[in-house]
Amino acid sequence: MGENIPLIYVFLKLLTSYYYMRYIVKLESSASIKGIREECSACCIRFLFTAYWEDPHNSGHFLSRPTRPPSSETVHLEHSKHSSEESNDETNQPYQGLTGLRNLGNTCYMNAVLQCLCSISPLVEYFLSGKYVTALHKENGEVATAFAYLMADMWLGEFECISPEVFRSVIGDLCPAFTKKTQQDAQEFLIYVLNELHEALKKSYKRRCSGNTSTSREDRGTVSETSIITQLFEGQLSYDISCLACQTTTDKNEVFTVLSLPIPSESACSLQDCLECFFQQDTLTWNNQIHCSFCGTKQDAAVKANIGKAPKMVIFHLKRFDYQGSYKRKLGTNIYYPLSNLDLSPYIYPLFRKNPKYNLCAVVNHFGYLDGGHYTAFCKHTLTQNWYSFDDAQVSEIPQSSVQSAAAYLLFYSCKAFSVPTKTHKY
Repeated sequence: MGENIPLIYVFLKLLTSYYYMRYIVKLESSASIKGIREECSACCIRFLFTAYWEDPHNSGHFLSRPTRPPSSETVHLEHSKHSSEESNDETNQPYQGLTGLRNLGNTCYMNAVLQCLCSISPLVEYFLSGKYVTALHKENGEVATAFAYLMADMWLGEFECISPEVFRSVIGDLCPAFTKKTQQDAQEFLIYVLNELHEALKKSYKRRCSGNTSTSREDRGTVSETSIITQLFEGQLSYDISCLACQTTTDKNEVFTVLSLPIPSESACSLQDCLECFFQQDTLTWNNQIHCSFCGTKQDAAVKANIGKAPKMVIFHLKRFDYQGSYKRKLGTNIYYPLSNLDLSPYIYPLFRKNPKYNLCAVVNHFGYLDGGHYTAFCKHTLTQNWYSFDDAQVSEIPQSSVQSAAAYLLFYSCKAFSVPTKTHKY
């Protein structure tokens, strides 16, 4: 029986190919067909993930992805170009990195976030190259696997538009709110996805502790965790907390992947105004008092924040949704944000490198009101260096002047120019 196992896996791979082809081919929009397609596609991802770990003959390579049937144009190119030019053909796909995402019922928040993540070349290349496979955790790797396949479809695909239903199904198994056809917050979805990817790909290592530090996560002691997510998105805030009674100052460190910035004006302001408001010294009184270990009681305190470690990618969340008890509203403030040379050096201490400048690479917009609205994304394309608007299935080039939007909700900045992602892993 043991020697027949490889044949069984061949059969299962063929079965998986059939289900996956049903996912990528455009099917009828009826509810019954869509339900079958979603179930088959989710089963496909789960099989790909579990078979890698359970195959006794697995040699360390992930199961090969079923290939799409080539179009007549693709066949012509394959016969007319030399093998040495195939890589160049691949990087010139008409929809490379410009693939729309179908709205599955109020999933514009998800589509906008995924488009922004797809525009971050170092993240995309990590998955396209297959590096994620060696870091993947068996216990919770389905989200990362589904994300890798979706990134491959969006960056290397031949279609103008694809459906993200497999990814949504896998995410929905962990957080059912994201499978409901109700509007969700794009910032909350972004943080959830980044956390899930980190948990699936993290590695632990020991490090020395110096000084009196703590983090917003549980105290890790001498153990730290790293992943492609922390390497790209994680920064560290350093808080100087001074007791106003005894003048004793203590330090507290807190890691972040998204900085939520207050909006100091209801009419118009700049991103720098938001940053100034966030990093200004604050006084904690009444219910916000801190417990001073030197005084032995709760005392008023002055708190000043700095960026102790600046991330390679910094994501700003503009706090447009204002909640005060039962009262809630959306701030429609027009916020000016630079497209290039954002200077964060006034907020970084100590300053490890000169003039850390950041360039805008993606924006999530929210149009409408608090209880209803629509999300879109603006992303800078790595190949063309042009800006594109992603409105669910619709993708269109926009002038640079249109990137400045009064609907901006999430801003993605990078401190380095992106290179074009290359594919070395077989999809």
